[in-house]
Amino acid sequence: MSNASTRKRGIPNPLAWIGAAALGLFAEIGRLAVFSARVKAAAFTPRWYFGQIWKQIIQIGFYSLPVVGLSAIFIGAALALNIYQGGSRFGAEQFVPNIVVLGITRELGATITALMLAGRVSAGISAEIGAMRVTEQIDALESLSASPYRYLYAPRFIAALIALPMLVLVADIIGVMGGWAVSVFGLGFDSTVYLRNTLDFVTRNDVLTGLIKAVVFGAVIALMGCYQGDKSKAGATGVGRAATLSMVGAAVLVLASNYIMSTLFVEFGL
Repeated sequence: MSNASTRKRGIPNPLAWIGAAALGLFAEIGRLAVFSARVKAAAFTPRWYFGQIWKQIIQIGFYSLPVVGLSAIFIGAALALNIYQGGSRFGAEQFVPNIVVLGITRELGATITALMLAGRVSAGISAEIGAMRVTEQIDALESLSASPYRYLYAPRFIAALIALPMLVLVADIIGVMGGWAVSVFGLGFDSTVYLRNTLDFVTRNDVLTGLIKAVVFGAVIALMGCYQGDKSKAGATGVGRAATLSMVGAAVLVLASNYIMSTLFVEFGL
């Protein structure tokens, strides 16, 4: 059957669909790359709106402490329980503090924090920016020769770069203490020995790799929220769709970038 007859009968051409999807994906990546470059250019060159930056640090960092703290303590506690259960099969229960602090500082502290903020912060930024876009507030800013990249997007980007490492550091401490609490009060570990093993095993590179990841995750979360909000359309429905897309996109990019950075850290011996 020819392509012409296929089109006449209304039967979709799978190759055409795949090609259109691929072109759409590359076009979206290109638009995101251009948007990201413009946000970074506004963020790293004067003029800076320090009032807006501070406001966003409070919004992203301080107001996220409860959800980050609760997530970290339960992750640390569950990690300790599972490591103890697995280690008991080989008589390796004594390595619980070592593996808990390694897992929290290098992987789980940064990743769980970023995933929590992908839902809370990225979606919130997208909804806020999207509402401003559909109500033409951003158009009004542009008509007054005020750059939305410098006044709206750059402060959120800078604030995320600052707030995420601080939140991850808090999550690391709380997560490790969650593992300590379960191990001492539930599994019979000696508190002093547990803490000594933890401090002796963790290294500066373990903490540093998590903080580097946090900076990248902060950039991803802020950029996805601003990008999806900026291009939202069709009123309230479009704003809701933009919030969903920003949350999902940020979560996927966080996990993908986490794998890439973990691979690089292993290659360079960090």
